[in-house]
Amino acid sequence: MIPRFSLYGFLKNQKYYEPFLILAFLDKGLSYFMIGVLIGFRQVWVNILEIPSGFLADTFGRRRSMILSFAAYIVSFVIFALSSAVWSLFPAMFFFAIGEAFRTGTHKAMIFDWLAHEGRGDERTRVYGYTRSWSQIGSAVSVVLAAAAVMITENYTAIFWLSLIPYMVNIVNFLGYPAYLDGKAPRDLTMRELRDRFIGTLGDSFRNRPLRRLFLESAVYRGNAAMARDYLQPLLGVAALSLPLLTRETPERRSALLVGVIFFVLYFASSLAARQAHRFAAQPARGGWTGEETASRRLWLMSFLVFLPAAFFLLVNLELMAGILFAAAVVLVNIWRPILLNRIDEVSDAEAGATVLSIDSQAGSFYMMIFAPLLGLAADRFGLWTVAGFGALTASVFVAAGFFKPSVTD
Repeated sequence: MIPRFSLYGFLKNQKYYEPFLILAFLDKGLSYFMIGVLIGFRQVWVNILEIPSGFLADTFGRRRSMILSFAAYIVSFVIFALSSAVWSLFPAMFFFAIGEAFRTGTHKAMIFDWLAHEGRGDERTRVYGYTRSWSQIGSAVSVVLAAAAVMITENYTAIFWLSLIPYMVNIVNFLGYPAYLDGKAPRDLTMRELRDRFIGTLGDSFRNRPLRRLFLESAVYRGNAAMARDYLQPLLGVAALSLPLLTRETPERRSALLVGVIFFVLYFASSLAARQAHRFAAQPARGGWTGEETASRRLWLMSFLVFLPAAFFLLVNLELMAGILFAAAVVLVNIWRPILLNRIDEVSDAEAGATVLSIDSQAGSFYMMIFAPLLGLAADRFGLWTVAGFGALTASVFVAAGFFKPSVTD
């Protein structure tokens, strides 16, 4: 199954739109604030659907949930490709939110169930890091294809049509997963039993103090990295126009070339980082912290040391240097994520795995829903340095507050 899990990640990350989405929105005449509103709109619907989708996946079948997710993605890509007005981007974001809500947490729960079934539960960080590395390899391949498509067509529409192919193939991939990965919950529950089970799962998760702390950690760390990745696009677009390279080419072609090169290196480095996450997590236990908690503390410090100089470089208009540091933040989250998921799995109920991981994902969605529009507005008024400054500020809070405590024995 590990090759199938890896194939899922590789195909899922054929996101040809991702390196150019913000540039595509800017090309349509949107401001950073309106882009933030669109992202916030998407996150509102992810928040509405996230936990119920995880619960439904645990109850009625995780494979079915994944197939529904990728069908919704396909609909959103078609709308993005055909849209010519700002209002039409909102239904595209709505279907994209359905895809996100029914995917996040569900596939990770399937991986952890398979490991438990095979008696390999102690390999969670290593195996998830390995499959995540294939996701990043997929991203590296996708950015090359996307950059080529933009350079050839000199517009961003082709990348949405191109995205349909791997997502359709992934639906076929899910059909080959073993039936037991659908989960163990009974399928003949009444509506009242469904409600009671859902409320009970939520209550158990939020009464779990170590789990609550991990949800908060995850939301802030991943949210900051996600915003760094999104704003990397306009940074590289500005840098491409200032570099004395390919001056006879159109701005779209120059941006596509620089974005393609940087994102290819970024995703390749992220793949290596994810594959080595289990080694980074193998820290000696000290001061009451486990090795993985010690690793997490160090990653918070590294995040602070990335965002703080990035804010300075943006203040002095060194966009390319800031862009490199934003890329470093994205690489770090690929070390962070496998470690964090193992910590979550250690303190949560395996039978509610998709629900718990959906709560984790929703916490991140809520964070983005609040701060994406606010930081977009700040970037419009004061410049992109505010995004990096906010990342440094939030990281410093976690570093300085001594946030981490032993999570299993708390």
